[in-house]
Amino acid sequence: MPDSLLRYRPEFPILEKTVYMISNSLGAMPRGVFDALHDYAEGWATRGVRAWDDWWPLAAEVGDQIGALMNAPPGSVSVHQNVTLCQAVVASCFDFGGRRNKVVYSDMNFPSVMYFWEAQRARGARVHMVKTDDGITVPLERMLAAIDEETLLVPMSHVIFRSAYIQDAQAIVEKAHRVGAHVLLDTFQSLGTVPVDVQKLDVDFTTGGVLKWLCGGPGVAYLYVRPDLGARLEPRLTGWMAHQEPFAFEVGAQRYTTPPYRFMNGTPNVPALYAARPGLKIVAEAGVERIREKSQRQTARLVALADARGWRVNTPREPERRGGTVSLDMPGSKEVCAELLQRGVLVDWRPRAGVRFAPHFYTRDDELERAIAVADEILSARPAAD
Repeated sequence: MPDSLLRYRPEFPILEKTVYMISNSLGAMPRGVFDALHDYAEGWATRGVRAWDDWWPLAAEVGDQIGALMNAPPGSVSVHQNVTLCQAVVASCFDFGGRRNKVVYSDMNFPSVMYFWEAQRARGARVHMVKTDDGITVPLERMLAAIDEETLLVPMSHVIFRSAYIQDAQAIVEKAHRVGAHVLLDTFQSLGTVPVDVQKLDVDFTTGGVLKWLCGGPGVAYLYVRPDLGARLEPRLTGWMAHQEPFAFEVGAQRYTTPPYRFMNGTPNVPALYAARPGLKIVAEAGVERIREKSQRQTARLVALADARGWRVNTPREPERRGGTVSLDMPGSKEVCAELLQRGVLVDWRPRAGVRFAPHFYTRDDELERAIAVADEILSARPAAD
């Protein structure tokens, strides 16, 4: 059966010369980014300071582009430089000085986020880390049990970066709301390859970035705030973009504007916003549901290829619990990864995961076979003692 998603392959120049299996780390760059960045430079060069007429609304426009992919209402998604900063904006909306000051997260969260929340202990946060048993999954019952009446925030990964395990966000949101806590859902490893509906989930906050599955490059992260919260929360990590009249340059306290700018702070990364738009447009056209269907098929094939070789699979086998990545731990996996990169098979390696293979909508089926065949060649050439 023809793969209609392959019609987008010509839009990604790097696919002509590599087997690109690393979209969970950095999506392939769309050809349209060349023109987008030229437009940015042309506007600056010819319009000078007047370019701000285009640049100022761009943050909200890109936020809405991202929001459309997760069914977020217009005006509910702000943009920032990275996910850690997004988490900090959320944290700055709350006071950890009271009885409700507990933060619950998993040891499978991305480390940058983990480091941030651990640092909030100095602000009075009581941090509770739910630990994995197998290095692949997060025990749901243990997570739910940790969320109690003293819990303030639950920063959780929708899809775990090491293993691609999909957490039950719905169950966690429901438990958190039952006891009065808020959930901050990190969709960095899901949005663009796993369907996300923030309104259906009724999640409080959602964050992530465009440089992976959304093919948008570094420098643009997103923060969704549920509209009822967005109307009343006042982030202490703030700046002139969040002011009601930023160009009045008032002296004194902040006067918060409405979302999405209410949750922004200093000057945004304008060229990164330009670079993000072509990938967002393609993903929206391709459709996340169709991308998900293909991803489940291709990741299942990678699991089968690994099983045939006796390699350890550090990713859930159940398609509904697996994101877009398959983590394979073959003998000497770190060295194998380095050699794969040298041979034009672009993957990466992570501790306690192995080599991460991440096909995307632009990946051909034969490239799965090729990537594993190259790994076979590398392993067969190693000394027998290895």
